[in-house]
Amino acid sequence: MFRNRSDAGHRLAQMLTFLHDADVVVLGLPRGGVVVAAEVARALRAPLDVLVVRKLGVPYQPEVAMGAVGEDGVRVLNPTVIEAAGVSAAALDRVEQAERAELDRRVQRYRHGRDAEALAERTVVVVDDGIATGATARAACQVARARGAAHVVLAVPVAAADTAEDMRAVADQVVCVDTPRFFMAVGEHYDDFRQTSDEEVVALLEGSAHILEGRHPR
Repeated sequence: MFRNRSDAGHRLAQMLTFLHDADVVVLGLPRGGVVVAAEVARALRAPLDVLVVRKLGVPYQPEVAMGAVGEDGVRVLNPTVIEAAGVSAAALDRVEQAERAELDRRVQRYRHGRDAEALAERTVVVVDDGIATGATARAACQVARARGAAHVVLAVPVAAADTAEDMRAVADQVVCVDTPRFFMAVGEHYDDFRQTSDEEVVALLEGSAHILEGRHPR
C-alpha cells in the first residue's frame, strides 16, 4: 500500500535512478499522475509537464474504457470492448467529442498558453498513479512518440501484471513498483486516493518550473 500519491512518487523515483544522467522530461497524466510525476521530476532534477489524455468510457458504463484520446489528435480504440458493449459509431463519436472538449480545456488550464515541453531526441518518462486497462497510458506513449521522443519510459507505482506486460509494446521500458497478480482498481493500493484538483496540478507545474529556474539561473 502507498500512503498517498506523493509517497508513491517517492518510491517510484527510487526505481528510476538509472536516468540521472539522461536528458529527461517527466510527463504526468492529469490529474493524479501529476502528483506522482512531481516527485519523480524532483528526484531526477528534470522538467515536469503534463500529457493530457482522456479515457473514452462506454456510454452507459463510463468506468469501462473503450479507448482513449490524447493531445495531437491521438486516438486509441479497443474494438473488443466496443463490440461487446454494442457501442454504435454515432455514440462513440459523441463520447469522443465530449472528451476532446475536456482535453482542450485542461490543456489551456494547465499550461496557460505556454508551449509544451520539447520532447524531440529526449528521454520521456510518462507517469500515472496506476494502470488498470492501459488505454490512457497507451495513448500517452503514442503522443510522446509523435512528438519525437527518443526513448519512452512508462513509470507507475502500480499496474495489473498483464497490462504492464502489454505496455511493453508501446514503451521502450515499463517501470512499476508493484504488479499484483490480483488487481481490481488503482485506488485499492492507496490509503489516501482523494481526487486531485486542477489547482493542485497547476501549482505543481509552476513549482517545478521555479525549482529548475533556481538551479539554472539565466
